[in-house]
Amino acid sequence: MAQMKSAIAAANRIFRKYETRNPEKLAHRMDIFVEEMPFKNQKGVYTIMDRQPIIMVKAGLHPVTRSIVIAHELGHHILHKDELKKTPSLQEFNIFDMTTSRIEYEANVFAAQLMLPDDEITEYIYQGFDVQQIARAMKSDINLVALKVAELRSRGHQFREQEYKNKFY
Repeated sequence: MAQMKSAIAAANRIFRKYETRNPEKLAHRMDIFVEEMPFKNQKGVYTIMDRQPIIMVKAGLHPVTRSIVIAHELGHHILHKDELKKTPSLQEFNIFDMTTSRIEYEANVFAAQLMLPDDEITEYIYQGFDVQQIARAMKSDINLVALKVAELRSRGHQFREQEYKNKFY
């Protein structure tokens, strides 16, 4: 729970500081290179080379998926930079796999908080939208929206529990 709160607080802090929820713009403003790579399976990787933070994204991703991947990797940059210093790179062979990794879960919560504002999500819910409709309306992924709804529920909102995949992609 503490890690989830710190991921939420970090996403809120980044939004207030840079006044954008656009992950690509944030990476640019934070001097993080975003490079496309010909990955076969993984969608993204965050690493540091010669003290330069780099987000590598699979080439050819749908723009929505690309944004989510960059937001997820920004989460690693903000939340896990110190852990990365202990290893040469933070490999993500199963990106967004929250079943086995605390840091993947935290990066997903960060991405959900960054990209999906609380007030906008709650407004859609009160209008009767389900997670699929919200995902379409917000140009997001159904699993990220469901994770966001679960996170809002954990903060006391009385929303119906939503199902989502622990492995987004």
